[in-house]
Amino acid sequence: MNSIRIEVCCNSLESAINAQKGGAHRVELCSNLYEGGTTPSMGEISLARKKLHIKLNVLIRPRGGDFVYSPDETDIIKRDILFCKEIGVDGVVIGFLKPDGNIDTSLTKEIIELAKPMSVTFHRAYDMCKDPERALEEIIEAGAHRLLTSGIKNKAIDGVDNIASLVKLAGDRIIIMPGSGIRANNILEIIEKTAAKEYHVSERISIDSPMQFRRENIFMGGMPQIPEYEKRIIDPVKIMEIMGLVKL
Repeated sequence: MNSIRIEVCCNSLESAINAQKGGAHRVELCSNLYEGGTTPSMGEISLARKKLHIKLNVLIRPRGGDFVYSPDETDIIKRDILFCKEIGVDGVVIGFLKPDGNIDTSLTKEIIELAKPMSVTFHRAYDMCKDPERALEEIIEAGAHRLLTSGIKNKAIDGVDNIASLVKLAGDRIIIMPGSGIRANNILEIIEKTAAKEYHVSERISIDSPMQFRRENIFMGGMPQIPEYEKRIIDPVKIMEIMGLVKL
């Protein structure tokens, strides 16, 4: 399994550094995981580029929700990509759909061209598309380097059959990278069933806030399900465990 590459989904600079400590091959840096991930700040991206010697990909997604973007949102996407290219980010992670559920091929091609020479991953917007086989061909034709997918399921472990089919359909034309819920306790099963060569993983631990005074009845995000007094960061020990498993 020495040819397998591991990308770690990192929700902060601290997580990215922990992923590097754990031996990861690459980081996908994002923010706001409670909405499925959005673009981190320019400050965080630039500091991550300074502190990481491994590959750094950055999620380019201006907001949560759907993957149909307005002209102003598209302008934001382009500006963020140009910033990433300027500071030496290795790759960007994108995904665009049309209202009818098909891939927005014209925008995808335009953004891939703009991003050169960075690599481009088409993210799990794919898992929300109407026609997965058609979408795969359109993403390949647009020039993306890899496709991140959970196999049209919430978790990759549940979509392994679909992922395995995608790996076969894609051949050498694009990298199929399973992601969503991949951890040390299931990665070997997913490797065995999909035969993919790259995996998007996360292993987080909760860190309690140093706040002593806590006003428990107010929620900054307006939702009690989002914890106010803890943060979740990548566990370098668990990443090290995953790296050990894939090198067996």
